[in-house]
Amino acid sequence: MNLNDIRKEIDSTDNQIAELIHKRMEIIKKVAEYKKQTGTGVADKKREREILDRICKEESDDYLRLVFLTIFDASRSYQSYLMGNKNELSERITKALEETPQLFPRKATVACQGVEGAFSQQACNRLFPIANIMYFSDFDLVFKAVESGMCAYGLLPLENSSYGSVGEVYDLMRTKNFNIVRSIRLHIHHALLAKKGVKLDEVTEVLSIDPALGQCGEFLRNLKNVKITTFPNTAAAAEYVSKSPDRGVAAVCSPSCADYYGLDVLKDGIQDSDNNYTRFICISKKPEIYPGSNRISLMLSLPHEPGSLYRLVGRFASLGLNLNKLESRTISGKDFSFMFYFDFEGSVVDERVKALLADLSESNHSFVFLGNYLEVN
Repeated sequence: MNLNDIRKEIDSTDNQIAELIHKRMEIIKKVAEYKKQTGTGVADKKREREILDRICKEESDDYLRLVFLTIFDASRSYQSYLMGNKNELSERITKALEETPQLFPRKATVACQGVEGAFSQQACNRLFPIANIMYFSDFDLVFKAVESGMCAYGLLPLENSSYGSVGEVYDLMRTKNFNIVRSIRLHIHHALLAKKGVKLDEVTEVLSIDPALGQCGEFLRNLKNVKITTFPNTAAAAEYVSKSPDRGVAAVCSPSCADYYGLDVLKDGIQDSDNNYTRFICISKKPEIYPGSNRISLMLSLPHEPGSLYRLVGRFASLGLNLNKLESRTISGKDFSFMFYFDFEGSVVDERVKALLADLSESNHSFVFLGNYLEVN
């Protein structure tokens, strides 16, 4: 036999598999109708184990097991869709869709980390033309200001195109009660600022937040005999420089801080890359899903078993949902346990997507729906 003959055999076998899969999905419709009438849950792990035990008899059946686990996942998703699976999450999403105004607010009280001139303030001004900004010293307090109702919204940096994720924010997200209602990509432009009249060769210490220092690594490495000191915020570093009696201190921050704090720009555009963007998320206490929302974020943990992440990603792929981001963070206090954060393109207006989320929320005890929102530039 030549290769073409072998491929014809494969094609014939594939056609038979496809016919059987279609037949199985037709039977799933009957299962879904029965479960809907009887109020039975979608997932039945005992039944799945029984099927695997029946069909997987040989040592070489690892591939067969993987195929059937994928079939089980697809079948559960289809059942959820057919049943219009309603649970606490789906009802919360439906309520948010009904109660959210048609237009994103122009005016609001917003919590930001840092002080006047911070990049979070710039992101806030882009989202809210009329904003009453309340500044807090750390990210945890921004979350708390929103949770308590002190502020309607909060702005938090999530990731930078050059430096990567803001780990502290990701770790806090696991323990906080919030909803993402919008995100924004802000171009980050760094400058070195010092007191009036100070020259570059007089600088002995540079202050800024760690990500900003990392984004300007090449410029800073070329400075001779200069101490690098981390600071809670770029604008806070500029404020410190303006008040310090030491003429040798300088700050890496936005050039706009020069006007805020009466400083000189010693060197502009010191970031390693001009394609330097930070993504900020806007959070609220109650769910808000505005028209045009096309990005969904969620987090969950996965069992320690082969293929668990693969099968989950496959469920998104089966619905044609494009994953934008997958981030894993260790869970403190648990050996080698991870929380996974997903961003994907989709809308809860799509009943298939809503059914998938409802199913994931029931089958994964750590599942958290973070929001369906629009990202702006």
